[in-house]
Amino acid sequence: MRKILGIVFLMGCGVHPQGPEMKHFTAGQKLGGKQISADTLQKGFDGYTLYCYACHGEKGDGKGPASFGLKPSPRNFTLGKFKFAAVPSGQLPRDEDFVRIVKGGLHGTAMLEWDIPDATLGNVIQYIKTFSPRWKDEEPGEAIQIAADPFGPAKAKEAVELGKKVYHGMAQCWTCHPAYATKQYIYDAAKELRKVETSEFRDDMYHSALKDSDYGFNILPPDFTAQPLRSIRDKTQMEDLYRVIASGIGGTAMPQWKGSLPDDQIWAMAYYVKSLMDLRDTANVWAMRDEMTKQPEFKAPTPAPTPAPAPEKKK
Repeated sequence: MRKILGIVFLMGCGVHPQGPEMKHFTAGQKLGGKQISADTLQKGFDGYTLYCYACHGEKGDGKGPASFGLKPSPRNFTLGKFKFAAVPSGQLPRDEDFVRIVKGGLHGTAMLEWDIPDATLGNVIQYIKTFSPRWKDEEPGEAIQIAADPFGPAKAKEAVELGKKVYHGMAQCWTCHPAYATKQYIYDAAKELRKVETSEFRDDMYHSALKDSDYGFNILPPDFTAQPLRSIRDKTQMEDLYRVIASGIGGTAMPQWKGSLPDDQIWAMAYYVKSLMDLRDTANVWAMRDEMTKQPEFKAPTPAPTPAPAPEKKK
């Protein structure tokens, strides 16, 4: 029966009907700090064959029969690295992270919203853990909790204004993502929030900068006014934005801001990024870009001379 299900699915996807080699689990395994039964792993293999094999492959390396025409490539589970886990940067995801991604999908990729029965998905998640040795030695990270929103709709404008300052002046997100403010604004925001006079800016700062990743390829951070974000869902946009900013994106240059910024500033950045997302496909985004290209030449203020030390009084 398991073989038949796999063949039917793969033929429907237009890939070779051979399917993965059958696995027979006779003993449980300790994965992620928990003992997983052989029955769970066997059922997980069945579910993985039906729902995941075509893209993620027999070995979980992201090289399934359907993967070669996909960009970005399917996740390579053998690395034990996951981009959208709501845990401290670099740590293994929790089961609820898998559920969120599978059920919600990832925009702009072949990872669609999968309506997998909960019991089946739970088994598949445990089976996926067999692909990387990290799960045998490590436990999932502690969940990063979403703090209470201190702004809400009534203070959304205030949040956006603060978020713009934090984005440009404190977190300096424009070193990877595009800047959406003039150099003078960035200088003033950095001086206000960080007590630092920022006067040097990267070339082409109004576009994203290509960054290294742990996945074997470079990643272009998103322009929030131009493209949908991978793990942000329509019904939970603000919570998703907070979570991504707080926990970072594993294996990329996007750091974990929880612990480095207070929660109100993380929430403010979420509101600001949401305001940028709302500009997509509107005339306002072109007006903003026009303002950036026509801004006056930036000249950092000349530092005030250091006063000479007072002469010592004679005794």
